[in-house]
Amino acid sequence: MNTPTATDFIIFGALGDLSQRKLLPSLYDLEKDQLIPEGSRILCLARQASDTDSFCEKATASLQIHVDKDRFNQQTLQTLLERICYIQLDFSQAEQYAQLETQLGAIADQQRIFYYATAAEFFGTISKFLAQYNCIDSGSRVVLEKPLGFDRESSTLINEEVSQYFSEQQTYRIDHYLGKETVQNLLALRFANPIFGTQWNQNYISHIEITIAESVGIEGRWSYFDKAGQMRDMVQNHLLQLLTLVAMDPPDDLSADSIRDQKVKVLKQLKQITLAEQKEAVVCAQYDSGNNDTELLPGYNSEPGAQGDSDTETFVAIKAEISNWRWAGVPFYLRTGKRMKQKLTQIIVHFKQQPHFIFDPQQRDIASNKLILSLQPNEGVSLQVQTKSPGINNDIQIQPTILDLNFNQEFSGVRTPHAYERLLLEVIKGNQYLFVRRDEIEHAWAWCDNLMQHWDSSEHILHKYPAGSWGPTESAMIMRKDNRQWFGDN
Repeated sequence: MNTPTATDFIIFGALGDLSQRKLLPSLYDLEKDQLIPEGSRILCLARQASDTDSFCEKATASLQIHVDKDRFNQQTLQTLLERICYIQLDFSQAEQYAQLETQLGAIADQQRIFYYATAAEFFGTISKFLAQYNCIDSGSRVVLEKPLGFDRESSTLINEEVSQYFSEQQTYRIDHYLGKETVQNLLALRFANPIFGTQWNQNYISHIEITIAESVGIEGRWSYFDKAGQMRDMVQNHLLQLLTLVAMDPPDDLSADSIRDQKVKVLKQLKQITLAEQKEAVVCAQYDSGNNDTELLPGYNSEPGAQGDSDTETFVAIKAEISNWRWAGVPFYLRTGKRMKQKLTQIIVHFKQQPHFIFDPQQRDIASNKLILSLQPNEGVSLQVQTKSPGINNDIQIQPTILDLNFNQEFSGVRTPHAYERLLLEVIKGNQYLFVRRDEIEHAWAWCDNLMQHWDSSEHILHKYPAGSWGPTESAMIMRKDNRQWFGDN
């Protein structure tokens, strides 16, 4: 592990939503835990006319909202604000980078982390002008936010532009799901526990489901989201990243490339789904008006900012398969959607039933074990096993019992860090194992592009579902055809 050194954080797009809601609060938490190296600075760049005092006022207001109440205090706030310098800079104007060069040159030996919290269309331009004004050195690092492109072609172009100035070892492509405690615990569960490691294959596992459900709609991002859709917004990155971590073979060690090599193998082995197969294996839908028990919810095309009658999908369900020995015959059911019944991200590993069942035959359907990994709203791991119902009756009746590891309860004295907080610390340390390598992104895009290439045809069907529900009935049918159902839907 690298020893952290004094660092300059240079945030492009510092007045944007991401910076105010995620980056600055995460830097505050690192400051609170004394994890920001002594002498570090935070240079906040945006196009808007402002100054450091005005920016700090806005940052303070954001921090008061987004930092956990029990962690907010004036001393930490003041220490953080003293690191901040605001610089008005139009990213597209080369000559304006001269002032950044001056600021960075004032303390030339600082480690530099450039965080591009901007639209990806600016990544190449920013990198070019940073190099032109001698802002990049061999120790510099760059953090790239999703979405990286619209498809594989555009993603490759963005990566090519950035790679002219930053090597792969200097580049940190962020997917905040990888910063969650449960995601990292998945590696520990799989590779540190023989009870799971020896049974993590098609001999013992029946099927796996991964759900990323959002209760919110598009939150004022209609113009962006309508060009992207749920497939590009969630499947290509978050869902496939979770799938690779569940399905990967054991890495040689915990080094970044050892882990990412195995993830790439999974992406290469994902079976392509033909247009004919999509009718049985893929469901796309868009939310209509509905309710969530407390209020009426608008349909997608009635959201603020909506421009016409759009057919962009807000929900995707996929039955995916991996063509290798470990997972032959084991389907992965993936789904993600907006305006669903509740905010929920979970991975359910369904183990096969016993080949010979000696208990009440009517209870056979409930008798399989399930490993449940919860990422949100609460992080934790639980295992559903079968135990005898208590009582003195001679007949042994079995019932599901949950063995629960709730991180908040089990480790009550240890705070679970937020995803961005952990990821920023790993960038400071120079650890890349929680970040996405270029070939991962390109293989993920290739698989998604293959699915989407026919979505403009008349054969593609966009279903509807009421806001506040678990999605369209057709999503349940993907599972029901295999005599299964989504875990926990009610």
